[in-house]
Amino acid sequence: MKSNEQLQKDVMEALKWDPQLHAAEIGVIVHEGVVTLTGILDHYAKKMTAEGIVKKVPGVKALIEKIEVVYPSAQAITDEVLAQNVLKALQNHWDMPDQRIQIKVENGCVTLSGDVTWHYQKEAANRLIAHLSGIRRVVNNLKIRSVWVNELEKRIVEKALRHHWAINPAAIEVVVAGSQITLIGSVASLYQKDEAAKIAWKTPGVTQVNNQLTVDYQYEYML
Repeated sequence: MKSNEQLQKDVMEALKWDPQLHAAEIGVIVHEGVVTLTGILDHYAKKMTAEGIVKKVPGVKALIEKIEVVYPSAQAITDEVLAQNVLKALQNHWDMPDQRIQIKVENGCVTLSGDVTWHYQKEAANRLIAHLSGIRRVVNNLKIRSVWVNELEKRIVEKALRHHWAINPAAIEVVVAGSQITLIGSVASLYQKDEAAKIAWKTPGVTQVNNQLTVDYQYEYML
């Protein structure tokens, strides 16, 4: 079991291991398994990296991100230029239906709307633009509009969960209703919860995943 202080130490140590990050720039607050990240970073990609690292730390039940992205004046660009760069990044990916995606940029906040065929395309949109200078935040409102006409097969999801090294499939119930998948049960980490959702999203024809998994990690609360 971990105290608040121990989990805070573990998170800070994990952040130190990534060469992109200066751990001193990121504040870490821990309360009952909920980790809050604060501070100022000079690139949006660093912010995403920090979030990914923290989710993998054992004991983290939830993540609150309050990191602000502030670019050096030399890297400042207008929203118009940023919008053009985002559009180019999406157009240059061979499997991205950019003609179905609308882009809005306001004060460095990029909002994506429209629809894609697969969930991996929605995730790819984030990755494709994360490295662009000028982005302070991304709001991904892309919908999944599947062309799959067959009913979802519950057994496919259950089999994929069994094959994942970090997941205990016996603790997860898969419920299929139309094109929606609901995951019920518990996992040992926030990382496992995210991985289970990713597996469900890979099911052909799925348009929505309701991830109701709870993170059940033995945690010693200390003031």
